[in-house]
Amino acid sequence: MGKRQSDGTRLIKRDPLLKHYAPQLRERFVHYQRIKTQIEKAGGILGEMSQGHRFFGFNRGENDGETGVWYREWASGAQSLFLIGDFNDWNRDANPMCVDGWGIWHLFLPDKHYADQFTHGTRVKVHVKSELGELDRIPAYIQRVIQESETEFTGQYWSPPHPYQWKNKAPNFNAHKQGLRIYEAHVGMAQEAEKVGTFAEFTQNILPRIAKLGYNAVQLMAIMEHPYYASFGYHVSNFFAVSSRFGTPEELKELIDTAHGMGLLVIMDLVHSHAVKNINEGLNRFDGTEHHYFHAGEKGEHIAWDSRCFDYSKSEVQRFLLSNIRYWLETYRFDGFRFDGVTSMLYSDHGLGQKFTGYDDYFGPKVELDAIAYLMLANEVVHAVNPNAISIAEDMSGMPGLARPIEEGGLGFDYRLAMGIPDYWIRLLKEKKDEDWHISEIYGMLRNRRADEKHIAYVESHDQSIVGDKTLAMQLMDAELYTKMSVFTSSIRIARGVALHKLIRLLTFSLGGEGYLNFMGNEFGHPEWIDFPRAGNNNSYWYARRQWHLVEDDTLYYKHLNAFDAAMQHLDIMYHLFTDENIQLLFIHEDAKQIVYARGRIVFAFNFHPTESVKDWRIPVPEKADYRLILNTDDTDFGGYGAVEGVHYPWQDIKMNEQAQSIQLYVPARSALVLVPQMVSNS
Repeated sequence: MGKRQSDGTRLIKRDPLLKHYAPQLRERFVHYQRIKTQIEKAGGILGEMSQGHRFFGFNRGENDGETGVWYREWASGAQSLFLIGDFNDWNRDANPMCVDGWGIWHLFLPDKHYADQFTHGTRVKVHVKSELGELDRIPAYIQRVIQESETEFTGQYWSPPHPYQWKNKAPNFNAHKQGLRIYEAHVGMAQEAEKVGTFAEFTQNILPRIAKLGYNAVQLMAIMEHPYYASFGYHVSNFFAVSSRFGTPEELKELIDTAHGMGLLVIMDLVHSHAVKNINEGLNRFDGTEHHYFHAGEKGEHIAWDSRCFDYSKSEVQRFLLSNIRYWLETYRFDGFRFDGVTSMLYSDHGLGQKFTGYDDYFGPKVELDAIAYLMLANEVVHAVNPNAISIAEDMSGMPGLARPIEEGGLGFDYRLAMGIPDYWIRLLKEKKDEDWHISEIYGMLRNRRADEKHIAYVESHDQSIVGDKTLAMQLMDAELYTKMSVFTSSIRIARGVALHKLIRLLTFSLGGEGYLNFMGNEFGHPEWIDFPRAGNNNSYWYARRQWHLVEDDTLYYKHLNAFDAAMQHLDIMYHLFTDENIQLLFIHEDAKQIVYARGRIVFAFNFHPTESVKDWRIPVPEKADYRLILNTDDTDFGGYGAVEGVHYPWQDIKMNEQAQSIQLYVPARSALVLVPQMVSNS
């Protein structure tokens, strides 16, 4: 029998609560199918719909047997377009463009006339006459933009005579049993010097750190060109251009190539949820109209982000964005994307102020079907171009099926960020002392995620590090991070902070998802927040950098926290923690602040009590086997006291809870032990 045709309701089989919303599931799937059918008629998802960058913008080709460069631009509302630049001395009348019936303007520059003038690196713009007047704009599909002054950006024709020669293949993530361990990084602020860091410096100085820690993926922020550095790269102006403040396209390729050689995947922060409002640098009113790439009126304005919202119903907008995905995958060999601002795309009110407490919130009148269809198409392109590529959704709403296959009625993402976890930890640290924590509540929160959808757990990303908020280390230790982090200084606050920093991360790492994310520097408790240079801080780079020297100092606890993070990553490397979704609660004692659970064959025993160590603590274990210690948060290498002696724990034929056997441990206050059966291999 043939494969049953999907109507978008197969999600109900996994989640019976969705049965009431079958009509809405069908509606969104039919909407996607309608758009997909039109794409299929035009060559399919890998046809012209995802190859806009090979047609629009600047591309070498032929015209009537002559070789040269084509320039094409979609600007259906414009009155006239003229290509200008160094090659014609910026003469606004010298090179007028022609338009077809679809609003696509074109111009051919034959080599016989322009080979010596229109060369690699030449600066270009397009002069647009429209209802806005006459403006010099940066071509929409431009692949290189440079900043010539504080307020002036210019496009460049980028066609190096000697293309970058790739040396390394991307790691085959699917060939390993490990989970996804992401090191989130911002190239510009990754250096210690008070300046904007470069791709070359990141390649040389930071990639080795990431690989040594044991992460298997680096997620790069702010890659697409953006005029305002302090926007963190989220106000994109030029979607096909690498941010020139970090270096050249070839230097980014070398970064990715080098990362691949180290066994690291490279994931890109992709911003398709909105665009910068700027007219001089970006897409806003490119053809003069308000409704060109974006919605007209209030729907096109993101009131919280002060940016423009794409109209995903337009085929040329779909082509622009889908081609953008393919471009980054093929041209730069990125291994996938973290889609930013998915919640904002899914709902007409962008999810602002919504608590999303019930299923009605996911299927009500505020749901944007065009955006849902676009995200499904986007994931199709990602996986059609590279079947091994990874897509991650940043969604705080909890939309059902986000990370399920499209044929089930899902949106096709591989992972979703577990965004509730960092918010929970911050709230808990602000509202309660750890001696008042409810261990069952913490366990329940970390386990509370949609079944059959993979989640990336994290304690803190860049969001928790921005000025105005506090990192986990700052929440725990506050100003004493600056004065009492020496191992020779006695501080109750630092001792508590170092211990809980490890416990919170280990608990989240082992329970919160099928992958893990950390923002650079947070692994060692970086003492300061992020604040980009701006007028309010006298344009200082002091807080837009990372103080790596702290990790190199043997006398500071930062080195110990860094070592613990590396050891934690190796739980997945050696024992394939993330790929085993069998989590079993074995023991919990609220008054004693104790919890024991197993993930697969690994047993985790936590003692959160602030003062009481537990001696001869009998815990149930799943297997009739001796257990051995593989990680101890109290180890002196991790800034602990080294109070745990021995690494082997014989099983005893004493029943406890629902387990037929148990072992006995000594677990100091505010510490945890991780154990495996004696016969378990560490590979």
